[in-house]
Order: sequence, then C-alpha cells, then structure tokens
Amino acid sequence: MGTLVRPGPAAAAPGAASPISIASSSAHAAAGGGRAWSSRRRVSVAAFRSPSPQVLATRWRRRRDTAVRSDAVAGGAAAAAAGDSTQALSDLQVASRVRGVCFYLVTAVAAIFLFVAMVVVHPLVLLFDRYRRRAQHYIAKIWATLTISMFYKLEVEGMENLPPNSSPAVYVANHQSFLDIYTLLTLGRCFKFISKTSIFMFPIIGWAMYLLGVIPLRRMDSRSQLDCLKRCVDLVGKGASVFFFPEGTRSRDGKLGVFKRGAFSVATKTGAPVIPITLIGTGKLMPSGMEGILNSGSVKVIIHRPIQGNNAETLCSKARNVIADTLLLHGYGVH
Repeated sequence: MGTLVRPGPAAAAPGAASPISIASSSAHAAAGGGRAWSSRRRVSVAAFRSPSPQVLATRWRRRRDTAVRSDAVAGGAAAAAAGDSTQALSDLQVASRVRGVCFYLVTAVAAIFLFVAMVVVHPLVLLFDRYRRRAQHYIAKIWATLTISMFYKLEVEGMENLPPNSSPAVYVANHQSFLDIYTLLTLGRCFKFISKTSIFMFPIIGWAMYLLGVIPLRRMDSRSQLDCLKRCVDLVGKGASVFFFPEGTRSRDGKLGVFKRGAFSVATKTGAPVIPITLIGTGKLMPSGMEGILNSGSVKVIIHRPIQGNNAETLCSKARNVIADTLLLHGYGVH
C-alpha cells in the first residue's frame, strides 16, 4: 500500500514576496503617500498665508533703515555740493568787492592829478571854448580810459555814426549802471551830461563835473527840469552837444524803461540830430544799487545812425525802438 502524504504549505519561490509582506507594503505605501500629500498641501497653503504681524514689523524696520541710510547718503552729497557752491559764490563776492575797492582807488588817484590839469587850463577854456570845452573833455577821456582799462574790456561799434565835435547833437542811451558815464566819456565827444545836484557835492569828481559844464538837475523839482531843458536848448544853439538818459534813472532789473520826451523836445527845437547809443554789459559789471562791487566781464557800446525829425513823440519812439531791438538781440529785456 502506498503511504498517505498530507499536503503542507507550498514553499515560497526564491525572490517572491509573500502576500503578507505585499499587503503590509501596500498599507505602508498608502499611509506614506497620504502623509506626503498632506505635507505638500500644508506647504502650499502656508505659501499663501499672510505673514504674522511680527514678521511684517521686522520687514518694515529693515526697509525704513535702508531708506534712512539712502536719504542720509543723498543728503550728505547734496549738502556737500551746496557747500561747495556756497563757497564758490562767497569767493566770487569777495573778489567783486575787492575789485570794486581797487576801481575806486584807481579812479580817485587818477582824478586828483587830472583835476589839477583841468584847473590849470580852465581859464583858457573859458576864454576860447566856453561852451564845448574840448580841453576839459579830453582830460576826462584820459581819466575814464585809465580807470576802466584796468578792470574791463570795452568794445565800440559804429564810431562812423558819431558826428564831429564841431557839430552839435543830442545823444541818448539806455541807463544801466554807474559805469555808463565812464564808458561814454571814452568816446571823446564833448557832450554835456545832466546830473543830480547832489553829485556836484562830491570832492574832486563833483568839482570836475562843474569844470566840464555838466548840467545840474533837481529831479522832483519841475522848475529845475524846465530850466535844465532851456539850458540844453541854449547850449545846442551855441554849438555844444548834450547827453540824456531818457529813462531818467538807472534800470533796477536791467530792462529798458519808458523814455521821457525831454531830450527829443530839445532836438526838435534846435534841429539837431538824435544819436541813439546802446550800452550792453555795464549793468552786469556794477548793478544799480550795488555800486560797491565790480564784477568781471566786458562792455559793448553800439552807436546807431542819427535820427532827425520835427516831432518829439516820433523821435522818442524811433530812438527807443532802435535801442530796444538791440537789447533784445543781445538777450536783454524791455518793459
């Protein structure tokens, strides 16, 4: 008889995983996968969650500190630049003041010696040339030329438009600066200026003006103004020339002002030509109201063609337009 053999559990094949281990692994995988998904979800949600107030405060402080440091650096640079600019401006002001002091010293010393020459020749001038006073004007030209040649360059355009000293004329120009008189005296023409009576009280300068035959005027006195115009008419009728600043005073802002008709009335009454002259640059070198300084630079004088007519208003308009157009061409303003 054969032997009865009870079947036992089948041996596992080498390398084959048991059902239990497979199940266990599957369960593990399922559990691990769930945790990974949950972790990814938490990360993604956290990425969109608002920062806490403490974090926001920290960030704000960092940004504020950065901005403050940047502003401090920029402010320091601006302050340094402003300091350099202020220092440069201060140096220029000091140089202008020193130049102004030197200008007055030179003109005073020159005036003393030349005034003596004026006094010496004055008796002969009164005898032979009472109205034009050419010798006195020649001395004044030397004085003005000596003074300004050390401090600024002068350019003159249109000398051919100047009439000879023997021909009377009415000269008119814009008025910008105390330097206008010095500049015009270098032209060598014997014209009589009109000046405030207070200027005649200055030692040496005022006395020299008297010897030159400068016409005094009290500005706010209508009777003095009428006498001044009568004297101008008389001088032109006797062969002398006169010089007017039709604005009446120096321009405060460098712009050409309104012309008064006094000079042109003299021209129409005497038949003398009007010679318009444009002064450029004197107001920048020594601005009105700042006579204590003298800036560096140059001056240009433009002498225009003579204008004649028998209507004072028309002459006034023509002369002003000529001077105004020239000033506008050189970058100056006009009222």
